[in-house]
Formats: sequence, C-alpha cells, structure tokens
Amino acid sequence: MATFTTRPGSSAASTGARVTGRRPPAVTALAAVLVFLGVTAVGGGIALIIGAGAPPEAWLDRIPVVDSWTIPGLVLALGFGAGALITAYGVLSGRSWSRLAGLERLTRQHWSWSATILLGLGQAVWLGLEAVYLPALSPLQFVYALVAAVLLALAGLRSTRRYLSAATVSRP
Repeated sequence: MATFTTRPGSSAASTGARVTGRRPPAVTALAAVLVFLGVTAVGGGIALIIGAGAPPEAWLDRIPVVDSWTIPGLVLALGFGAGALITAYGVLSGRSWSRLAGLERLTRQHWSWSATILLGLGQAVWLGLEAVYLPALSPLQFVYALVAAVLLALAGLRSTRRYLSAATVSRP
C-alpha cells in the first residue's frame, strides 16, 4: 500500500488518500454488481481455460487470431474477473494508488469510477464481438448486457459520481 504524501499544489486524490463520507445505496449496488461480474467472470474464464463447458472448438474457426479458448478465458478471468474485483475493492475501500493519481486528476474522480466505466464499455464491446463471431446467442449474453448497462448507469448517477469524486477524497 502506498503512503500519502502531499506537496504544494497537489490534489486530494493523491497517493494513499481515501474516499470518505456516507456510502450511497447506488455505490453499494455498484460494488455488488462488480463483485457479481468479478466472481462469475473468474469462474467462466477458468472454465474456458480448462475446457469445462467451453463452446465447440469449431466456433473458433470464425474468430480471427484466436485458435483456442485459452485467450478468451484469460480475458474473462483476468480482465473482467480480477479487474471487476479490484474495482469493487476500490469502490468500497476508497483507497487511491499513486500510479493512478494522474487519472484521478484528469477525471476528477476516484480511479474506481474510471475502471467501472472501462469495465462497462469493455463488456459491451466483448458482447458485440460475441454477437458478430459466435454462431449462436446465449441467455448469458443478455444477462451480461444488463450487467454492462447497470455498471454504466450506476457510475453515471449523481450520488455515485459525488461519492467517488476527487473532492470527497480526504487526507488521512
């Protein structure tokens, strides 16, 4: 964990700062959706990597550059799974990391807000690619389209943006 340091002119969203204040219900819901996405994406990614319940190998013929389900499994497990769990941690803990201070200064939001937007948009792109390259749709695609929409909607709420605003990050 990074330590908090200040220098003249630095923002409150610097290294080691924490988001403070009463957590709005929308932020708690956002964290819950991120945990759901994280746990299920890790499970789905591992399943793809080990071949448990993976789509037919013939479907890979339609996907450029990919010749096994390992790469999609890694994207699911690490990108969406671990990424969503780390983001949920950021939303709940409010911890800022020094390497993300520039992002926080740029967006004026806690890094977890930006990560949530990235995950929601990433989910939408992922599902779009599945719709283009996979020959059949699954009910799970509709569930995760809803997850993407909910992530983006909750991140866009005023209460969420206010709670995760750099202005609410306090110095320990």
